[in-house]
Amino acid sequence: MSVEKELIARSGSVCELCGAKDELSIYEVQASPANGAGENVYVCATCKDQIEDQDKMDANHWRCLNDSMWSTVPAVQVMAWRMLTRLKAEGWSQDLLDIMYLDEETLAWAKADQTDQEDAIKHIDSNGVQLQVGDTVVLIKDLNVKGGGFTAKRGTAVRGINLVHDNPEHIEGKVNGQQIVILTQFVKKS
Repeated sequence: MSVEKELIARSGSVCELCGAKDELSIYEVQASPANGAGENVYVCATCKDQIEDQDKMDANHWRCLNDSMWSTVPAVQVMAWRMLTRLKAEGWSQDLLDIMYLDEETLAWAKADQTDQEDAIKHIDSNGVQLQVGDTVVLIKDLNVKGGGFTAKRGTAVRGINLVHDNPEHIEGKVNGQQIVILTQFVKKS
């Protein structure tokens, strides 16, 4: 049986990541220890485009991983883990990563292709510490909030920050009940 026929049978003729039924094709999962169908996933054109080109990434499309991450197929688990890791700046994706389970071998495969993480934008605070979604930071200087009509005082704790996924110098957080964008050079992780 050909690889494509095996994938069609395994997937039930739907995208193994989002469940779409149109424009399906084979996608080879990089750094695979398996051969044949085991190293591939059957995906739709939308998923494939977004996997291959991060500029086309639509975070809301990947909410489908909430279901597909529980697949028993290691290649699908690996792709779900890699996409959730790529979308770490989204709070919901971090929540899914926290509850996702991969056995040691599958997790090693998922981490083997680190090009996504190496190319990923890193948010660094004033002390050179990498920031993550949900961290608490402290302002290191008074900041005038444009359009907010107030000054965020030095020493103010900003809890549960979000990262601006396309700009390593910006984070978002609430100060005085208002969501604002803060430059990373003016905060330190607490």
